[in-house]
Amino acid sequence: MTHSPSRAGTPERDARFLGQPLGLSVLFATELWERFSFYGMRALLPLFLATSAAQGGLGYSDAQSASTYAIYNALVYLAALPGGFIADRLIGARRAVLWGGLTIAAGHFTMAVPGTLFFFLGLLLIMLGTGLLKPNISAMVGQLYAHDDTRRDAGFSLFYMGINLGAFLAPLVCGYLGQKINWHLGFAAAGVGMLLGLAWYVLGGRHLGQAGLQPGNPLAAHERAPLARQVALGVLAVLVAGALLRVFLPHINPIDVLTFVVFGATLWVFANVLRGGRLNAEDRRRMTAFVWLFLASALFWMIYDQGGSLLGLFAEQKTNRTLLGFQFPASWYQSLNPMFILVFAPLFAALWLRLGARQPSTPVKFVYGLGGVGASFLLMGLAAHAASGGHLISPLWLVGVYLLQTLAELTLSPTGLSVATKLAPASLSGQMLGVWFLATSVGNAIGAQVARLSETLSPSGYFTVVGALAVAAAVVLLFGARPIARLMGGVK
Repeated sequence: MTHSPSRAGTPERDARFLGQPLGLSVLFATELWERFSFYGMRALLPLFLATSAAQGGLGYSDAQSASTYAIYNALVYLAALPGGFIADRLIGARRAVLWGGLTIAAGHFTMAVPGTLFFFLGLLLIMLGTGLLKPNISAMVGQLYAHDDTRRDAGFSLFYMGINLGAFLAPLVCGYLGQKINWHLGFAAAGVGMLLGLAWYVLGGRHLGQAGLQPGNPLAAHERAPLARQVALGVLAVLVAGALLRVFLPHINPIDVLTFVVFGATLWVFANVLRGGRLNAEDRRRMTAFVWLFLASALFWMIYDQGGSLLGLFAEQKTNRTLLGFQFPASWYQSLNPMFILVFAPLFAALWLRLGARQPSTPVKFVYGLGGVGASFLLMGLAAHAASGGHLISPLWLVGVYLLQTLAELTLSPTGLSVATKLAPASLSGQMLGVWFLATSVGNAIGAQVARLSETLSPSGYFTVVGALAVAAAVVLLFGARPIARLMGGVK
């Protein structure tokens, strides 16, 4: 029997992995272990930063830890833009994933070496490696299918389950090793997870067909020299700017500088995407709607991603973590979100399918998401008030907070990914997901600044003020939902 080849060169009728192409099992396992490594390290990161030097940490304040954690998240998502460019124009997604994974593993093992220099060098390597791997492995999933293959959505759903399975297991393993035995052992365990993923990726490469082997839009010969000059000038400009800041503003906070970098890069990307006369009137209306949804998403992620920083520190300091005589590590709370996603994501998918045309519009779903994450912080304000007397509170407070955040995420995040591609003008369809992920980067950069308020406000006051801000923004968005929907021009 012969099979017509898909775009990636993989037979369309290959159904050896739960009815999907066998290559999906390779990418599923690779991404599972990459997310294991990433979330394992991230579960430990704010706790390690806030632990005293005498106990092996860096001795940061809670606010400093949260700000550092947030700006790291912002830079990881920002790195996905050059990572996608390198794969698409230079080396192809297949090699980008391999080199990204090796860089990530090197970063984790660098963090396993005690010392502040090794710690931050490891973070830099993980950031660069994730920027190479994360966007390109998702692109390869799509290349396993022909354009008209009806299994594509189900394949991405399976891939998404792998992401959350890795994120669920990581805090349990790396968190226990890091908090109960040695911080650097926890970081090393995350690196072992990445190596397992790479081993699976290399050994299973024959099942990927032609997916990701070649750049999607390779640089022409005449484009290489100008690009090399631009990169060299960019690197030189960064080095000069860093030297000038060091000389003339020696006390400037690096987090402030990096926040401006994220904002500047985002503005540059938007200007580049929207420049010239490439958009007609309908495109411009849709891009206006996109900007409003982008801002709402940024505010959502600014609050949501504090679930791994200030909420993680609260879990360490303010909750009773003794269960059946065993005191479980605070990092284990980070497994709640992926666990809830594994449970509720299929239910949400079934709900939207059942509602069909009666389901809420995209702007209204964003209202639910923004309002839900705000409500989680209002609940967190009550939890902080309950803990203000100095006694440890029940873990169920945080279980409720993470449940609210997960339900909010499931109304906003998948919807945002979908609508970003639908609103994109035809000439920009390949770029819009990268632009959309910048909302997470911007949100975390804002979060790096907002977290400083936790030094001047009481814990209860901080969570209540930030939660109320999100709820108020959701109310404003609710009143603007119909105008935004009209700007979307029939896109649901």
